[in-house]
Amino acid sequence: MIEETILQILSGKNLQFDEAFELARTADPTELYRAADELRKKLHNNSLDLCSIVNAKSGKCSEDCKFCAQSAHYDVEVVTYDVVDVAQAVQLAKENEQYGVQRFSLVTAGRTVSERHLEEFRTLYKQLSEQTGLLFCASMGLLSREKAMKLKEMGVTRYHCNLETSRSYFPSVCTTHTWDEKVATIKIARDAGLDVCSGGIIGMGESLAQRLELAFELRELDILSIPLNILTPIKDTPFAHMQPLSVGEVLTCVAMFRLINPLAVIRLAGGRNLLGDEQRKCFTAGANGAIVGNYLTTVGNTLSEDIEMFRALGFDLKINQR
Repeated sequence: MIEETILQILSGKNLQFDEAFELARTADPTELYRAADELRKKLHNNSLDLCSIVNAKSGKCSEDCKFCAQSAHYDVEVVTYDVVDVAQAVQLAKENEQYGVQRFSLVTAGRTVSERHLEEFRTLYKQLSEQTGLLFCASMGLLSREKAMKLKEMGVTRYHCNLETSRSYFPSVCTTHTWDEKVATIKIARDAGLDVCSGGIIGMGESLAQRLELAFELRELDILSIPLNILTPIKDTPFAHMQPLSVGEVLTCVAMFRLINPLAVIRLAGGRNLLGDEQRKCFTAGANGAIVGNYLTTVGNTLSEDIEMFRALGFDLKINQR
């Protein structure tokens, strides 16, 4: 059954929801992961898409996302600042570039980025452009067309806006903005000429069906860069006591996202370090991208640890000697 499914996908036929749900529930896990990785190799070879992020504006967020330490709704100890130090951000970008990272993103806490902060980030993007050869991304909440156009003028080529979870489960995760507002931002960014990166977080209490729903919703939006985060329960947030997913549940999700979105970069992001050495298995179950370095409010693998792991797994890495 799995072999036939792979052949159909390679011939251009999309997997349907019922087929995906049946596979995820009944397929032999080892065979499912192997097939997803074979599909990855056939469509993407051994290329690996690496990006890194910097927390450009931290804390005091007005939104009530139940997973997030930066929300002002929860009494969580987190470092807060309005704008990251320019020299610090440039140094981080240079370090990432030397390790073969292709993209660098400024990420801000808050419902949307203010015009004042946007102008301050213009200076930072200019410095990054002058001192690195990286491609630039932004993740700055909900967008207006005017803000999207300003980011494009600054040299940003991709906008990130996670759906976080499926439309059906989103109200259980956040009430201060809607799933549809996120979709509207994705469309605004794309209309402004920006590529789009969008994914979500697994392990927030959603069902297997709802994880698959998210994968199909991303396919409907034609998203080709899909970050998959694994919930890191943070003390004093509403999701602090969520039970962690098993390695098998994570691998099944990675494999299914590959089968449902065969042409996309399936990018392992926050929380993969929770799997320890087992995270390697994600990159033999269909994943072909990663966010590397430290994340926003949790610590990830070091760059050197990641590069060593990716090389050992046989991925092509171009280390920049600039």
